[in-house]
Amino acid sequence: MSARKIATVLGGGGFVGRYVVQNLARAGYEVRVASRRPDLTARLRALGRVGQIAPFYASVLDDASIACAVQGADVVINLVAVLTSVKQQTLQSVNVEGAGRVARIAAEANVPVFVQMSALGASETALSEYGKSRAAGEKIVRQYRPDAVIIRPSVIFGPEDHFFNMFAGLARYLPCLPVYSAHARLQPVYVGDVAQTIFMVAQSSAFAGKEFLLGGPQEMTMLDIARFVLRVTQRHKPVFIVPSVVAKLQAMILEWLPGHFLTQDQLRMLASDNVVPTGRSGFDALGIVPQSVEAIVPSYLARFRGGEGQKDISVPV
Repeated sequence: MSARKIATVLGGGGFVGRYVVQNLARAGYEVRVASRRPDLTARLRALGRVGQIAPFYASVLDDASIACAVQGADVVINLVAVLTSVKQQTLQSVNVEGAGRVARIAAEANVPVFVQMSALGASETALSEYGKSRAAGEKIVRQYRPDAVIIRPSVIFGPEDHFFNMFAGLARYLPCLPVYSAHARLQPVYVGDVAQTIFMVAQSSAFAGKEFLLGGPQEMTMLDIARFVLRVTQRHKPVFIVPSVVAKLQAMILEWLPGHFLTQDQLRMLASDNVVPTGRSGFDALGIVPQSVEAIVPSYLARFRGGEGQKDISVPV
């Protein structure tokens, strides 16, 4: 890259952000990694040359810090979101108002390219408040940045994920592996492919105003995923399909505990299919061949392995 270019990545210290930052650095961008905890993003400096990657303090709840982080940037990428409301970090304040604030300030700073991460389940009619908040976030972003590129992935997997790793952890310690919304369909997508998509659309204004729906090469039900994890980790455990009544009761209790392992809203989110409609894959538009679950996940679930072999037992209810 001949000309000096600057990219600001809000939420750059997160799961997806690390891969996005790495791609941008490799392409020669000077990268501002903006987050509420810049002390935790300092480790990302090792992904680039000296001085190329700089941690910035920025909160999507605060105008001044955002303005500082985006000033003079050629591209702003907003990856910040929450799955559930915790104190001031609510679905409304972060996923909706925060997204709008970043888009507005990026527009005021005349940033040429704006990329907003959303979710495949974003919809005004979604069963979950999370899905509704993502749709509302997209809407307010469009008000300030009609040219924004919207990225909508299905559930994202990779070595640091909280999805397959969570299932594998449960399989290690529980006598059976619980499955909620067993027949809901997902299309797990590799974090590296999502990051590559974000990197490609950030290169120019040619993708302005477009949406990219991202799903991996295979659809899997929650039951498929549980069986896959048991097979890969070589665990002799039964799969227990949690009845809806029991699941609701568990969610009512667990959402009040630290960690928010399961909330009522997450349960509603799990109940909905999360797949890309036929013919609408964003990967096809960019010429990206997405990686499969089978190709990636076994390597990082190896640490959870138990004994040899696997007995696949299901307990339908």
